[in-house]
Parts: sequence; C-alpha cells; structure tokens
Amino acid sequence: MIEFLQANMAPIMFAGLIVFLLLGYSVAFSLAACGLFFGYIGVELGMLPASLLQALPLRIFGILKNDTLLAIPFFTFMGLILERSGMAEDLLDTVGQLFGPIRGGLAYAVIFVGAMLAATTGVVAASVISMGLISLPIMLRYGYDRRLASGVIAASGTLAQIIPPSLVLIVIADQLGRSVGDLYAGAFIPGFVLTSLYALWVFTLTMIKPAAAPALPLEARTIREDNGSAGLRSVLALVIVSVAGAVVFAKSRPAETPTDELIVVSMCVGVGIAFALAVINRVTKLGLLSRMAERVTFVLIPPLALIFLVLGTIFLGIATPTEGGAMGALGALIMAVSRRRLSLKLMKQAMEATMKLSSFVLFILLGATVFSLSFQGVDGPIWVEHLLTSLPGGQLGFLIVVNILVFVLAFFLDFFELAFIIIPLLGPVAEKMGIDLVWFGVLMAVNMQTSFMHPPFGFALFYLRSVAPHEDYEDRLTRKKIAKVTTGQIYWGAVPFVVIQVVMVSLVIAFPGMVTSSIDKPVSKEAIESIQLETEPGGYGEQEGEKAQDGEEGAEADADGKPSGEDKEDDLAAELQREMAAEKKKGK
Repeated sequence: MIEFLQANMAPIMFAGLIVFLLLGYSVAFSLAACGLFFGYIGVELGMLPASLLQALPLRIFGILKNDTLLAIPFFTFMGLILERSGMAEDLLDTVGQLFGPIRGGLAYAVIFVGAMLAATTGVVAASVISMGLISLPIMLRYGYDRRLASGVIAASGTLAQIIPPSLVLIVIADQLGRSVGDLYAGAFIPGFVLTSLYALWVFTLTMIKPAAAPALPLEARTIREDNGSAGLRSVLALVIVSVAGAVVFAKSRPAETPTDELIVVSMCVGVGIAFALAVINRVTKLGLLSRMAERVTFVLIPPLALIFLVLGTIFLGIATPTEGGAMGALGALIMAVSRRRLSLKLMKQAMEATMKLSSFVLFILLGATVFSLSFQGVDGPIWVEHLLTSLPGGQLGFLIVVNILVFVLAFFLDFFELAFIIIPLLGPVAEKMGIDLVWFGVLMAVNMQTSFMHPPFGFALFYLRSVAPHEDYEDRLTRKKIAKVTTGQIYWGAVPFVVIQVVMVSLVIAFPGMVTSSIDKPVSKEAIESIQLETEPGGYGEQEGEKAQDGEEGAEADADGKPSGEDKEDDLAAELQREMAAEKKKGK
C-alpha cells in the first residue's frame, strides 16, 4: 500500500482536490487543505523533506511583495467607479440612438458599448449589470427576442475578460511568469475580432429573422434635426474624415512600429480630429455637424480618453500595467467628479467591493501556493508533463486536449480558479513543447471566457438573472404589459455566443499571428552573437588632438627603442600581475 501511495501520490493528490471542490468547500481552503494534508503524508512516507514546508512563509511573502497584482484592485476600483458615474447610461443612450434606425441597432449598440466598457473597466459584473439594467428594458419594450437580448448583453459583458485591461490576463501573466503588457498587447486584436464576430451573428440573425431585432420606431428616436432627419450623414462624414486622418498618420509611422501601439496611437489621432471638429463647430456655430454627430463625439471622448490613459501608456511603454491601473483609477474619479456623481456613499461602496474581490483573489492565490508547493514536492509537474507530452499529435494534439479540458472545467470553476489551478500545471509543459507562453496565455484567456457563459453555472448569466424581470410588468413609457424573462431564455440565448467563443479559440490556434504580431520580439542569441564592435586601435574616448599628440609621442618612443602599442599593454599586464602577487604575500 505504501509503495502504491509513493508511486501515485501526484494523481491521488489531484483527485483529492477535485473531491474537495465537488463537496462544495471553498476553493482557497480546499487548495490549502489538500496541500498541507498531502504534504504531511509525503513527509511521513519519506517522500518529502520536512524542511520543504518551511519554504511556505517565504513563498507567501513573495506573493505579498508582487507589485504586479496591485493592478487588480486598481482596475476593479476604476470599473466600479465608472459603473456608478453614469458613463454606461450615456453611452448606451447615445449609441442606441445612433444605431436605432437599423435592424438590430440596439444589439449593435450593446456590443459596441460592451467593448468600450471592457476597455475601460475590465470587470464583467459591472458591464453585465449596467447593460442589463439600462438596455434590457428598452430591448423588451420594442419587441426584441428575449433570447437574443439576454445573450448579447451577457456575451458583451464578458468581453471585459479578453479586451485589456483584463483582470484574468493579469493573473495568467503572473502564473506564466510573463509580462502583463505582452499579454495585453497579444489580446488586443483577438478581443476586437471576437467583438466583430458577435456583431456578425446579430447581422446574420436579423437577415434570417427580421422580427427578432426590429429597428427603433420613429417616435423613439429623440436626437433629430430641425427638419426631422437623424443627421447620420454628418456622422458618416465625420467618421470618414477621422479614419482618413488616422490612416494617414499610421502610414507615416515606421514599419517596425508594434501593431498594438500603432492602433492605439492612430485611434487617438482620429478621435482628436473628431473632437477638434466638434469643438470648432460648437464654438463657431457653423452648423457643419448635426446634433447626432456632436452628441456622439462628446459622449465618446471621456471613455476613449480613459482608454488611452490606461492602454496607451502601457502599450507605448510609458507606464507599467500597475501604474496604468493607478492612472485609470484616478481618471475614473475625475470623470465621476466632472459628472457630479462622486459621493462618500459611492466611494465606500466601491472600496468595499474592491476589497472583497482583492481578498478573494489573494486567498485563492495563497491556497494555490500551498497546493503547488506540495504538488511539486511529490513530482506532480513531472506526472502532468508525462501525461500531456505522450498525447498523439504533438503540439496540436496537446492544444486540442488542453482546450477541451479547460472548456469542460469551465462548467464548474470560474476563471480565477482555472487560472490558479490549471495554468501553473499547463504552462511548463507548453513551454517545454516549444509553445510561446504569451500566445498560450491569450488562448487560455479566450477559452476561459466561456466560464462566464456556460449554462447553468455561468457568472454572467447569474448577473443578468439578478437584474432581468422575474415577473410580468407594465412598461412605464408605453404602458404595455411586458412578459418576464425566464432563466431558460437566458440560458438558450447564451448558447450561440458560447459557440462563437469556441470558434474564436479555433481562430487563435489557426492564425497565431493575430496574437504574436502585436508582441515585441525578443532579441535572439544569434542576433546578439552577430553584433561586431569595430574600434580604431588606441585612443579610446580621446579627442582627435589628443590622439595626434599620443601618436607623436608613440613615434618618439619607437625611435628611442622604447616599447609602444601592444608592448605597452603587455608591460602593463605584467606590472599588474606583479602587484597582485605582492598583495598576496602581504596577506599571507
């Protein structure tokens, strides 16, 4: 029996953790309890030295000194302040009016605003609850299919986990030992590709079933010109001018400019052009822009400015992610003050929620540290490596199996638990198989995003369920009876978007360039060895006149038969050796 335990301690330990979790115990305490229990058994069986557990306090203090994790409370606080500052309401109202005249316009508005909230908050709960409270009643009022409305709100809220500044990317970067900035840069393009796939699904559905997402009726379009038009031509012209300016600027940049940096800076240039034109139009009252164009510009500027303050400074190398999070939190406070929404009650709520989430993350990380220490002691990583490297298909087979495993575990575990339990086991194996860990981290982040959308345990679905109407109600504007949204409708609405997320995982595997093209390539060893330094003999750091003077002195020395050049260097070396020998004798 003892021999069996010694030979199979790692799989038994992992199975014990699964049993603890299935019994319903807290993840943090399950991890710590398994680590301590099996660590004690390993010491008693002679598999582990008793001194191994003495390293635990040092590992815990190492976590507490990790300043990268400070970005989590900063971004959480920023998202909670923005949620309560009225930014989401203004964005949804304005963008809803902009897309209202087309079929599926409100759904497009939710996706667009979800992406913007993701790029400013990084918190799923804040995005889903805000859009559920604001958009869902409007979508139900004008006859949207309940499954589409609930699915698009929940899916757009989960964009906060893949579009930087994402909390899950911070945790994955810490677990993989890679730069948070690199994972942010790698996830930039996949995040917006996923946003486009959501919009493409809505477009396809409106073509197949137009009644599922009707356009806003004329009386619901409140932003109009004096002649009754919506002013969309002016918006289109402003977009064309801004995009043209951004493209011209992008073309003027050097070819070696990183993709993420090029996109962010070019977007800032385009937004700056639109803002300048809107300000000039308002000050001079020329009437060149419609009310819609002005409203859209002035509503979009604050969140876009905050995006540049956070992501722009990180991508440009001006700030670390932790510093970017601190600036984002300050920017959110300034926005709340400018909207006159900041109060002592709001600050207290935001700080309490931030403290709870940060403590939750820290406790799981401490428990995972205890578990990983004992797991490494019983050669758990070697067992996982042998298990995964023996799979058929090489890298592709490994990626398929790992993604299926993470997808299934996402039914039961949320992204923090997956990141702290699974990623440390898979990362070393992926690196040994020659897989870029930054690309692998982004791939895992896209896959773990499904943990928010999985029926029946998806957190985004729970968030939406908490704000969706539980009973039939009377609409306050139309006075019509509106049917409730059932839990089954929310679950079925999430299914197409889970499929889209799985398709996105396949796209990242098939086209790794969408991640790696945005990452600064490290200098290879061959490139370093190929560098040649060419210097002229003599005169290191000397002025030309001094060189000439030394040359004349050297010539005189040669004429006198005294040593010069290499002979001088040999004499200096010999003299130095004699001095060192004398010092040694004195020491003896």
